Amino acid sequence: MQETTANQVAATATSSFTEHLQRQRPDLLPFGQQLPAGSPAGTGAPALQVPHGTTIVGLSYAGGVLMAGDRRATMGNVIASRHIEKVFPADQYSVLGIAGTAGIALDITRLFQVELEHYEKIEGTLLSLDGKANRLGAMIRSNLPMAMQGLAVVPLFAGFDRPAGVGRLFSYDVTGGRYEEQEHHSVGSGSVFARGALKKLWRPNLSEQDAVAVAVEALYDAADDDSATGGPDPVRQLWPVVYIVNRSGAVRVPERELAAIAGTIIESRAVARREA
Repeated sequence: MQETTANQVAATATSSFTEHLQRQRPDLLPFGQQLPAGSPAGTGAPALQVPHGTTIVGLSYAGGVLMAGDRRATMGNVIASRHIEKVFPADQYSVLGIAGTAGIALDITRLFQVELEHYEKIEGTLLSLDGKANRLGAMIRSNLPMAMQGLAVVPLFAGFDRPAGVGRLFSYDVTGGRYEEQEHHSVGSGSVFARGALKKLWRPNLSEQDAVAVAVEALYDAADDDSATGGPDPVRQLWPVVYIVNRSGAVRVPERELAAIAGTIIESRAVARREA
């Protein structure tokens, strides 16, 4: 009996935790949930009011890649949270930033983290960076039915490619399409303003400290023009979440460093008497 059970487990074993859930408990998947009756778009029913997260920026620098996100979540015209975190380590050498429906995005993030950990335990090695990017795309593609009903999730993914010795950045669309970005990219409602700032501030071979300053200033500019993006908040001591990824792994930038960088940006603009 035990041997039969062991054979069954071996026959259905997979290095993908998501595939395992799809076979055993599809109801536990973030994109396996059902919306309440009358909720889908196009039925005339009011849209669901759920928190949405914005804005994420990513950029390369001399030693790797960096990702940063603001701390605001909105629900319609209301600030749902000033403390949400939107950038997370996916594993030791990669990070994930989320924009879109916050609840589903956080569930997909947790599932992606478990997916990579499960693969490492089953295969005994880390999944390649391209493999990670492809698996994330498959998860976003699985969420397409929810996205068609207004609950979209659009991530930004970055990691250090150890064989190549470089940091790489990937963007996605709601269908799971994966696109490798060069230099820098941003997603979310404030992305158009952040991208404009990145075009002016980014330069090749930035130092790590300069790259962090560029990311914080890009988010500052996005918050200036997009009400759904929260800028640095000295009163509440709230700063963006920033991760750097290099040959040593993914590391979160300490808040004291972000406070100093944000203070310098705010002071320089005050001294220059800048209105916009």
